Amino acid sequence: MAMKKAVVLVSGGMDSAVVLAMAREQGFAAWALSVRYGQRHSSELDAAARNAAVLGAQAHKVVDVDLRSIGGSALTDDIDVPEHAGEGIPVTYVPARNTIMLSVALGWAEVLGAQHLFCGVNAVDYSGYPDCRPDFIAAFERLANLATKAGVEGAVLRVHAPLMAMSKADIVREGLRLGVDFSQTVSCYQADAQGKACGRCDACRLRAEGFANAGVPDPTRYQSER
Repeated sequence: MAMKKAVVLVSGGMDSAVVLAMAREQGFAAWALSVRYGQRHSSELDAAARNAAVLGAQAHKVVDVDLRSIGGSALTDDIDVPEHAGEGIPVTYVPARNTIMLSVALGWAEVLGAQHLFCGVNAVDYSGYPDCRPDFIAAFERLANLATKAGVEGAVLRVHAPLMAMSKADIVREGLRLGVDFSQTVSCYQADAQGKACGRCDACRLRAEGFANAGVPDPTRYQSER
């Protein structure tokens, strides 16, 4: 019996690596997709390629979408990355990023004949991004079934967000159970060319707290001793 096909969004960070491992454990043949959208560094894309290979993806594709041309985020514009999260939605939110990435994944899924999309959005330990909520995932799934040839012709398309209700510590534990090498993932908003983390930004803080709360050593490679 042929394996079910899935397109998995893989950013290079710890969450998407765990999602890819979960999809593989659930019996999916996974095609990994990353987006070069104008982010501050390419080391996360290098990490995505490594993780896609190690975790058994059928292929890894990188698609270019120039979100830097519209800016509006500390990750795609000349805006300093904050070291502490403030009130409201932070400046590290990239306008429409998850909508765009899922749309690209949906297009590739149609071409592959895949009815499943996986992404690593999380509504518990996250930075307040509006496109990381259950309502967003449910709305995009409805859109996918309305706006595609596959959906109109009766193929039911599913969007999976298995980390949605998990804490960062839960994600760490699940990744370790699945054999994910977190030292090969890059979460930092301003990592250097070698993928070493700054240890100061919100992404680094959430990641470090996850390992601490899980009670396991932090394998993250930092730019300086902490």
